[in-house]
Amino acid sequence: MLVEEVMKREVITLTPSDSIAKAINLLNQHHIRHIPIVDQHYSVVGIVSDRDVRDASPSILDNNTEEEAEQLSNPLESIMTTPVTTVHPLDFVEEIASIFYEQEIACVPVVMNEKLVGIVTEKDMLYTLIQLTGTHVQSSQIEIKVPNKPGMLPQVMQIFGKRKVNISSVLIYPYQADPHYKIIVVRIQTMNPLPTIEDLKAADYEVLWPKSPGASS
Repeated sequence: MLVEEVMKREVITLTPSDSIAKAINLLNQHHIRHIPIVDQHYSVVGIVSDRDVRDASPSILDNNTEEEAEQLSNPLESIMTTPVTTVHPLDFVEEIASIFYEQEIACVPVVMNEKLVGIVTEKDMLYTLIQLTGTHVQSSQIEIKVPNKPGMLPQVMQIFGKRKVNISSVLIYPYQADPHYKIIVVRIQTMNPLPTIEDLKAADYEVLWPKSPGASS
């Protein structure tokens, strides 16, 4: 899945000379947490978050209204984060997830030809993950332990193909207890996966989930 499929195209922006007070108003009005800062060419030059403006705002214990007004009138260039990590619309969503994790950020502007064209937040990424794993539709999950060698996925998929079940998603991850194996996770659109599970067992595949009645955790 590409970034352009999940990004928000309507982006609230401000300029470096706009005030902290203006940013606060927009964050509250639109219920957002980040605002890209752009120049006259609509190129991203910084970004501010709700935490940035909160840290730069006067304390609620401060009764000096003149000082408060002065702080809120400061330009965003005084608090914005720069340089900004950006992504391209044709980048893969999986790559963006790793950027979020490695850089510990919660938002990335999307840039094409040096101009802002969208934005992706951690909430967008979470929703995309839900779609990719198929958990947004009524389904059953089956986990199969297989040898970590080429050709295992098509072999397992043949079992599902014979049952003509509708597959929502397929994931593969390492079997932590032994690197010689991996886990194939298949989510199928049925509330009764038992016939498929029996087919898998009859083909000598080890089904880790759902567990058989009486099996240990």
